[in-house]
Amino acid sequence: MPAFRVRHSTVCLSAAGICWGAGGVTGQALADATGLSAAVVAADRLGCGGGLLVLALALRRAPLPRHRVVWLRILAVAGLSAVFQTFYFAATAVGSVSTATLITIGSAPVFVAVAEAAMARTRPAAGVIRRVVVGVLGLVALVGVPSAGTSLAANLLAAAFAAAAGLAFALFTLLGRRPLAHVAQPTVTGYGFLVGGVLIAAVSAPFGTWHSLTFPVTALSAGLLVLLATVPTALAYSLFAVGLRDAPASTASILALLEPLTGTLLAIAVFGDTLSASQVLGALLLAGCVLDATLADQAAHRREK
Repeated sequence: MPAFRVRHSTVCLSAAGICWGAGGVTGQALADATGLSAAVVAADRLGCGGGLLVLALALRRAPLPRHRVVWLRILAVAGLSAVFQTFYFAATAVGSVSTATLITIGSAPVFVAVAEAAMARTRPAAGVIRRVVVGVLGLVALVGVPSAGTSLAANLLAAAFAAAAGLAFALFTLLGRRPLAHVAQPTVTGYGFLVGGVLIAAVSAPFGTWHSLTFPVTALSAGLLVLLATVPTALAYSLFAVGLRDAPASTASILALLEPLTGTLLAIAVFGDTLSASQVLGALLLAGCVLDATLADQAAHRREK
């Protein structure tokens, strides 16, 4: 595989992780500015992000998805994206943001490594295990552990929700490594997210989370919604899909660790947060883990020549 394709893949996956880092800060700012619930914000993120991708497809006069196999893939993406968003926000509601972030993002590379090893009928490579362990340790140091004030039952339930979200993202990543030959990936992602937003709305409605669907449309709220739909959603997942073409799913899941790193840096810039010594160590471990994955992927492609 040409070296420029490897570098292009790494750049796209890294850019996707960085763009995702803006999602938490932007979503929280939108919720604070409008009073919307987490479920509504999640549905708006998927629905509007998918709508932007579908609009871009329409402007390019891309053909509508018609084949049964295409719609099955779209429904799979819709279900996985809805599960990921729903269970992640459920974990934050039951437990804490640190628990949700730590287990969701930390478990995804583990699920991917196990799945790839199972499909190859071999053990995970030592390098993959090393990067997963270092990445999880970095997350623990950066994000922290659940507060002592949270009950054991709440922590366990939050952990289960977060693990389900991590599994959904892992399956989404593995699915992205097997694109359909006769349909463009933006078509699958765009329509999948649009349907995923509707699914979250349908699931959330019986629980009364949609009592406040409307909010004052101001320059701030509209700008935040557009930002949330574009950068960490439409753009990030489009870059992720492109990067997955020439990278293993394990590498993609490791590079996704740039999300909490970027989110932490944005929290410092936007909210004035400060980092402790352990958090600085965690950030360095995550950065080292991402660099390790990048160099390992490039070395593997050089050996294939």
